[in-house]
Amino acid sequence: MKEDFPLFVKWSEATDWILETTEKFPKSVRFTISGRIANMTLDVMEGIIEAIYTKERRHILERINLYIEKLRVMFRISYKRRYVSMSQYEYISGILDEAGRMIGGWKKTP
Repeated sequence: MKEDFPLFVKWSEATDWILETTEKFPKSVRFTISGRIANMTLDVMEGIIEAIYTKERRHILERINLYIEKLRVMFRISYKRRYVSMSQYEYISGILDEAGRMIGGWKKTP
């Protein structure tokens, strides 16, 4: 059932990439920025699952959208601190933009 939702499929792939990438951050930031990114990524996944199984999903989608915006900022900080490369930053920025557009489209559906 969940696999019928393109956002779920896309975010599952993104989650794998994000968790794999943040595991390679320096140990000094493992419990700060790396942990925050991982937790927010999983919060987005939980929110998507909630939205799939809920009829009143607008507030859930708004919360997911907020987490995605926070992830944008966290990855920008990670890029500036050189925890991710330019190509990694460009890749995840594209994923986050696409997920944001998908959420926006989902919010417009009745």
